[in-house]
Amino acid sequence: MLFDYKAVSLEGRMVLGRIDAMNTVDLEMRLKRMELDLISGKPVEHHNLFGQHKIPRRELINLCFHLDQLTRSGVAILDGLGDLRDSIENPRFREVIAGMIENIEGGQTLSQAMASYPNVFSQVFVNLIRAGESSGQLPEVLSSLTESLKWEDELASHTKKLLIYPAFVATIVLSTTFFLMVYMVPQLKVFVKNMGHSLPMQTQVLFFISDILVDYWAIFIIFPVIAIVILQLILRSNPLARFKLDSLKLSTPIVGPILKKIILSRFANTFAMLYAAGIPVLESIRTTQEIVGNQLVQQALRKVEQSIREGQNIAGAFHDAGLFPPLVVRMLRVGETTGALDKALLNVSYFYNRDVQESAGKAQALIEPMLTVFMGALLGWIMLSVIGPIYDVISKIKT
Repeated sequence: MLFDYKAVSLEGRMVLGRIDAMNTVDLEMRLKRMELDLISGKPVEHHNLFGQHKIPRRELINLCFHLDQLTRSGVAILDGLGDLRDSIENPRFREVIAGMIENIEGGQTLSQAMASYPNVFSQVFVNLIRAGESSGQLPEVLSSLTESLKWEDELASHTKKLLIYPAFVATIVLSTTFFLMVYMVPQLKVFVKNMGHSLPMQTQVLFFISDILVDYWAIFIIFPVIAIVILQLILRSNPLARFKLDSLKLSTPIVGPILKKIILSRFANTFAMLYAAGIPVLESIRTTQEIVGNQLVQQALRKVEQSIREGQNIAGAFHDAGLFPPLVVRMLRVGETTGALDKALLNVSYFYNRDVQESAGKAQALIEPMLTVFMGALLGWIMLSVIGPIYDVISKIKT
């Protein structure tokens, strides 16, 4: 259970925060271990519609790197976590580390302590740590996790780079258009109509749209927010709607192919880590279904898992799923034949990662001029619709 608490430190400083605890007694004990005295605490009852706040990926990278270095040096896990807890600035993550320390002191392993925080440590993360503990290769697993998280962070930055510019330009275009329609066009409308001449069709359309925006501007502002909230509710309650949306994402021009490459790259990288850590193929495929983040790809992986369970080879199962490109199938066939499946999957991840970077650059180079042309055409239409009648009147006066 998640608690909001108010506590006081040894120095007398007031501390507000949020921490997991079984009850108020457990809450008080946990805060005592953090050298805090509980003043008040209550369970968190509300739920964020757009999901819970996640721990930044860079904090997880720091955790894995820290534990990797300390375990290689022979430092105990508890001591390493204690040092890390004292150096973490993120209050939520500091509370998670403090809870993990208590769980380990209570007899749990590192993987079991991490499993208590599914919103922070994914199933893939926990399974890899568990495999490293059982095989005695925890430092190697932590090192792989560090590199994988760094790779994901870099991949996320490429994705943001692809989306930020179009979103920024679209916001500027919509804001400028809204301002012109609501403020400038109504003032020019009075002047143009007082000329007493018939208005061209594009000017009439412009004035009609402007009147709607002026009269119902609140609806145009509130409606997108309501639509997003309703869409979130539908996606959370209707699996078919989520499946349709995920299918649409992959079939969207320009962005869809890049998104598919990102998903396949993440799948190949994670599958390679799980397999290299000694986790069986079927369990590895089942675990990767949780991280691809797309219902269509998850469905394909479930088909792959079922086919392998029925006795088909790995490459054939991926081929029959119908979603995975020839490159993935070919690499899997080579890896399966040579017994180096993890290396083959890492090659797939490398090729897709490089392709994503190149595709993101090309897509951005294509989107920028398209948005510029669209913005110019929109503003040009508005200006011509207003200036056109004025120019006609001036021309007639001259003649």
